Amino acid sequence: MRPLLGLVILSFIITPSLVLAQEQSLKVVYPRANSQTSAKKIFFIGTAPSSGEVLINGKPVKRSKSGHFAPSFPLQVGENVFTVRYENQELLLKVTRVSTQPEVPQGLAFAKDSLTPAVDIAKLPGEPICFKAIAPANAAVSVKLGNQTVSLARQPQQAQLPANSAALTGQNQPSAESSASNYQGCTTVETSANLGQPQFQLTLDGKTITQPGTGKITILSPAQLEVVEVTADSGVARTGPTTNYSRLTPLPKGTRAAVTGREGEWLRLDYGAWINSKETRTLPGAIFPQTIIRSVGYRKLPGVTEMVFPLQVPVPVSVQQNDQTFTLTLYNTTAQTDIIRLDDNALISRLDWQQLPPATAGGQGGVQYTFHLKKAQQWGYKLRYDGTSLILGLRDSPFNSSASKRETTGLFKRQKPLSGLKILLDPGHGGKESGASGPTGYLEKDVNLVVSKLVRDELVRRGATVVMTRENDTEVSLPDRVARIDKEEPAIAISIHYNSLPDEGDAENTKGMGAFWYHPQAHSLAVFMHNYIVSKLGRPSYGVFWDNLALTRPASAPSVLLELGFMSNPNEFEWVTNPQEQKKLARVIADGIVEWFRSVR
Repeated sequence: MRPLLGLVILSFIITPSLVLAQEQSLKVVYPRANSQTSAKKIFFIGTAPSSGEVLINGKPVKRSKSGHFAPSFPLQVGENVFTVRYENQELLLKVTRVSTQPEVPQGLAFAKDSLTPAVDIAKLPGEPICFKAIAPANAAVSVKLGNQTVSLARQPQQAQLPANSAALTGQNQPSAESSASNYQGCTTVETSANLGQPQFQLTLDGKTITQPGTGKITILSPAQLEVVEVTADSGVARTGPTTNYSRLTPLPKGTRAAVTGREGEWLRLDYGAWINSKETRTLPGAIFPQTIIRSVGYRKLPGVTEMVFPLQVPVPVSVQQNDQTFTLTLYNTTAQTDIIRLDDNALISRLDWQQLPPATAGGQGGVQYTFHLKKAQQWGYKLRYDGTSLILGLRDSPFNSSASKRETTGLFKRQKPLSGLKILLDPGHGGKESGASGPTGYLEKDVNLVVSKLVRDELVRRGATVVMTRENDTEVSLPDRVARIDKEEPAIAISIHYNSLPDEGDAENTKGMGAFWYHPQAHSLAVFMHNYIVSKLGRPSYGVFWDNLALTRPASAPSVLLELGFMSNPNEFEWVTNPQEQKKLARVIADGIVEWFRSVR
């Protein structure tokens, strides 16, 4: 499910799981009393006996046949009071909308926590060093850094981007934000130095104050850059120095890189990506990691083709998958390659390589290897360092295994079309992780498990070997679920969920089947399953999304997450919890998996 979002994350009231046997009382499961949000509106999820009316602030709300409701109401900045009434029952709920606009200080002062940089930073000589502050209009603002004084100019209005979750509600257009009191300015420093804290100065009506910044500034020496080694099994590389920035190809344990910048606990590595320092260790005395590469070899193992890239030091890498190509880039690498062995292979038709100029490879150059594949569907890959040699494992098609070939012929194939195939099912949430809640308080974690078990049984009838990440109401962490996929190496992995919306969403009218993918190898599966379920069951479509989710990120197998319907929609909730409809859904999911495998053989 999608958690409901706000400045403060809201939570559902945890109530006993009730599906068909509803208590004869008014119930509101969302929002809870005294909630806070930054959204402009909020929806109410609840239920009451189907006879009579439910009134919110005196107005009747639309309800499903069983009495469920999910209307939305606008919010004013500050406290909003709602009275929910059914017959002689009444609930009072307060929801506070907090403003996302920074407060402009009154008088001679900077806005609280507005001075940037707010953390220690390090830059290379000649890189822009930028400062920001929020101060009263018509003030004069400057920064003293070393022997420089940098004037900060008041900035014109600029657009404010919505959160990524806005794509889920179709409201992802920028909005105007007043920046009349936003002051910014930049400078450069050409030599290495420890410049300390910048001193911000504000002058207004003939009076002046000075306030130190909270972050120190260092200019690095290009000849003496720190070298770090990735200590995490899979170091998370990003496009910028917070978790708000997009993920790049994870760095295998042992990867070495020079640090060309810092921002708080984040390190900018020499090829341009950022990584949290907690996932690295410093290598004292190490020089800038660069390597040559000569021969490239391969070895055929059961179910996988391993390509071996012998290097002098483990360097950063990235992967790009396209239709029938798999591209691996080694940074800080120079080719001395004259020979590559790659015999005729069931997976790979040809391997090409090219040297990349520094301008296209993080400033240090690199080598790019492009594998041309015999079929468009890819089945997963793994990257690791074995000493200083990079090992790329490309998984074979599951149909190439001896078990699959033996068991998918003739009558047996028609009766057991998934024989020889391992499929992993992940029932979302569990234990304390309840997921979304329906109008009655019935929890997503429970319906996820019910439907996953039904799907498992249908897949087993069709001959598949099925692995479940949980088989009861236990909590399984996201890293443990991902690790299970990597360990089991299934032909495909499917995570089963039911949906909800951020506060800005229209819970009353949003419903349907959604499919989520991340790696290109999973795109075909996500689109096919979405279209198949929508078509065969006549369900509405919520859409197909590329999404950076923990259960779509595993690269070792095509992995998708299915949101099979909305817990928050009053009418669809009745379909979600109908046992007969759950059985139909499980059969259609299993049939869809069979048909997808047939389409990619």
